[in-house]
Amino acid sequence: MNPPSPLDEAFGNAPRQRGGAPLAASLGPVLISIGLICIFFFGAIFFWFFCRIEPGPGEFVVLICKAGEDLPEGQVLATEPGQKGIHLEVLSEGRHFRNPYTWAWEIHKVTDIPAGQLGVQTRLYGKPLAEGRIMAEAGSKGIVPEVLRPGKYRVNPYAYKVELFDATQIPAGSAGVVTSLVGDDLFTRPEVKENAFLAPAGFKGVQPGILDPGTYYLNPYAVTVAEVNLQSQRFEMSGEDAINFLTVDGFIVHVEGTIEYALIPQKVAEVTHRVGDMEDIIKKIVMPLARGFSRLEGSKNPAKNYITGQTRQQFQDNLEAHLKSRCLGWGVAVHSVLIRNIAPPDEIASIIREREIAVQNARKIEQQITQAQSQAELARQEMLAQQNKEKVEAETARLRALITARQNQEVRLIAAREQLEVVKLEAAAAEAQADALLLKAEADRKVIELGNEAQSSVMTGKVQAFGGGIPFARHALYEKLGPRIDSILAGDDENGLGGLFRPFLPSTRP
Repeated sequence: MNPPSPLDEAFGNAPRQRGGAPLAASLGPVLISIGLICIFFFGAIFFWFFCRIEPGPGEFVVLICKAGEDLPEGQVLATEPGQKGIHLEVLSEGRHFRNPYTWAWEIHKVTDIPAGQLGVQTRLYGKPLAEGRIMAEAGSKGIVPEVLRPGKYRVNPYAYKVELFDATQIPAGSAGVVTSLVGDDLFTRPEVKENAFLAPAGFKGVQPGILDPGTYYLNPYAVTVAEVNLQSQRFEMSGEDAINFLTVDGFIVHVEGTIEYALIPQKVAEVTHRVGDMEDIIKKIVMPLARGFSRLEGSKNPAKNYITGQTRQQFQDNLEAHLKSRCLGWGVAVHSVLIRNIAPPDEIASIIREREIAVQNARKIEQQITQAQSQAELARQEMLAQQNKEKVEAETARLRALITARQNQEVRLIAAREQLEVVKLEAAAAEAQADALLLKAEADRKVIELGNEAQSSVMTGKVQAFGGGIPFARHALYEKLGPRIDSILAGDDENGLGGLFRPFLPSTRP
């Protein structure tokens, strides 16, 4: 008999065991297995839906521990494992699992620092800030010296507060003067001069170095930057800013002009700290020096000298040299000084102007006379040049005709010589042709003579061979008649030569 199956046992279909005990006692392992499966199933559901932490893109998780060691008094964050409270470390994007009975969590957005800005962090945990300090040291509350550049950061909002500021932009042609807000005070260091305008590194105050054009991410709680224009500037000395001075004869002269200047980059920090901005520099340095020099230099000449150009130019050159030398020590480079107008007093202006006009008219008449003399001399030179030109042309024509006649004579002489040579060649050719004809005639004669002699020798040999002339003649006759004897004898003409021999021939008729 087969043993009962677990299903039969589960549904009560198994037979009773021997002795009358029920078989239901064997259902214990099956129920335990089903219970374990249920526990695993519900545990998985609990683990997935209640323990899962899954922040989305651009988010992070702040963990809060519910169980553990209490935080010390005054501490707001759990910085060590096993402490109860908000933990400093955060969870990044992804999938994480925590026990909800011992942990709580919050999902926050990441801190996005846009382009052209920076983030300043204020630490909210740690020991109190030291007295007299602005920036937080390591482990203390306060403003963090390091800034956050453009980008995305997972900043725990319970640990740090972030403020956005614009980055420092230094345009082309400018510089940035940096003032440090943190560091030691100058009076605390005896080796630093009491009247020093610039603060060394590590001290509060204006720093000697400047920022070149570009973008800088500087903590506004640590430094401030003042933009200073380094390009050439023009200041118009006109109206209230014009220069007035007394001449040696007691007249007031009014001077208007333009000063072109710029700041020296190496001394920008010092001059802006000592004097101020560009307007302060022109009013406190450049113009006082220009007015002081003008009063001293202008009192050396009478008023009439400032109407002519020579004194004006000398005054302008001296003023420019004075400003360049004196402003250089302040960190200001004067490029040029242009005097546009020097107005003398009206009492003498008209008299001097009329005299100057008379002098100018006299100079103009002198120039006209000089010009007329120059034109007369030019006309004379033109006439001489024309005569020389005609002489040259006549001489050129004569030389050209002489050269042409000589060339024609040479051509004709060469042609006559060539013709003479041709005649000589033709005579020599005729003589050679006559000699050739004579030689040919003599050769023909000799050929005929030799031919006759050869024929005579042949005939003589034949006659001798036949033993006389009659046998040879008979032989010759036979040679002529032999090939044609049939035609001669066979002729139908009875009166012919063949008829003589017909009777002697045998008859061919039947």
